Amino acid sequence: MTGDIAPFRTLMESDGQSEAAIRAFESAYAQLTSGQATMIPENGIIPASKLPELDGLKASSQLTEEDGGALLDATVVIKLNGGLGTGMGLEKAKSLLSVRSGSTFLDLIARQILHLRETHAKPLRFLLMSSFATRDDTAVALSPYADLGDTESLQFIQSRIPKIDAATLAPAICEKQPDLGWCPPGHGDLYPSLFGSGHLDQLLEAGVRYAFVSNSDNLGATLDLDLLHYFAESDKSFVMEVTRRTAADRKGGHLATDKETGHFLLRESAQCADEDMDAFQDIDRHRFFNTNNLWLRLDLIKETLDSHGGLLPLPIIKNVKNLNPRDKATPEVVQLEVAMGAAISTLANTGAIEVNRSRFAPVKTTEDLFALRSDAYVVTDDYRLELHADRQGVPPNIFLDGAHYKLVDQLDRCLPDEVPSLLGCDLLEINGPVEFASGVILRGQVKFENANADRATIAPGTYEDTTVIL
Repeated sequence: MTGDIAPFRTLMESDGQSEAAIRAFESAYAQLTSGQATMIPENGIIPASKLPELDGLKASSQLTEEDGGALLDATVVIKLNGGLGTGMGLEKAKSLLSVRSGSTFLDLIARQILHLRETHAKPLRFLLMSSFATRDDTAVALSPYADLGDTESLQFIQSRIPKIDAATLAPAICEKQPDLGWCPPGHGDLYPSLFGSGHLDQLLEAGVRYAFVSNSDNLGATLDLDLLHYFAESDKSFVMEVTRRTAADRKGGHLATDKETGHFLLRESAQCADEDMDAFQDIDRHRFFNTNNLWLRLDLIKETLDSHGGLLPLPIIKNVKNLNPRDKATPEVVQLEVAMGAAISTLANTGAIEVNRSRFAPVKTTEDLFALRSDAYVVTDDYRLELHADRQGVPPNIFLDGAHYKLVDQLDRCLPDEVPSLLGCDLLEINGPVEFASGVILRGQVKFENANADRATIAPGTYEDTTVIL
């Protein structure tokens, strides 16, 4: 397999992409055209076993106020804010989606940061990695939070990369809709974007050594002083927070150990061959799920970037799609993606730590949003969203008919007045068009079936371990 990188460099330079972003794409393209394996076979890995646990860490309360303050002065919180949530029918920043009582992800994140600053009496540094598509909406949404800082300086912009024609390995061009020829490079773009924007050097010059990075759709992920203290004392370059997998996480990336190198690695579903998928989804075999809450030593990251000419060589994830995702008649293209968690196998002296489910409450689908808006989750005094204590760390398992509930506006029609109680619900399945009246309580395993085209109303009351034919 051969290809010419020159047209891609020309294209990215004319689009204003940084040299760091271009070099990162060149590295990914070289992996693709070299025929290098992009899959991680089951027989080449060992399941991750016992890990340090957050609950067993030395309490930060043992830190002196001076030492704790020094750690916070040397830390930046970074939220990944580039996603549009197009899979749920959104056309603006996913972080602007309403979560609870009219508050968006971004509202709650802003309040988390301001609460941390007030609690510790420190001007904790905060950055958002936004995209070209989310930058402007984000700036407007942050305008009420003047105490956070200037909305422009709070954001740095992730790069975009060309799609690759699957047949020719040349840039995939769409003259009528030029933007269709571009795609996001995955959150692994954090490293070249932080470097290429100049923010990495600025942070290091200001004495910042530690970064806590997480997704904007994960409101359980806030800066934890116990974890920060542990990370600083570990002297590691990188630590990944992982949590125990449940049935709801069986398709998500898991932690493992490379048999050949002995290093940790992250395996995503797109890196797993069909014949290994059963093992991939075995939550008893591969027990630890990547939360995408990461701790980075910025000075050590910078050393690695410098030693590789300004890039962090990460394994690629190869996705084959249509040039226009909504038109199957358009040519097939290759979209190259890198995961920021994959740095666990690239950087030296990396580690992982097991955390409880309170630090992981993401929204990837309307099923996640349904659960998050319910009483199965609570908003804490420090503006985190976490599972109710009665759930004992296990979220409700929800299956929604994709034909009727894939999009947010479809979910909203299902929940016109009030989200049903899911506090005691283990499994909920809905097939066909329904809407919930106020006062519905679901317990155990509940299934609703409506084979009719007209929307059926689920009346107030308690439904427990039952299948309801509407």
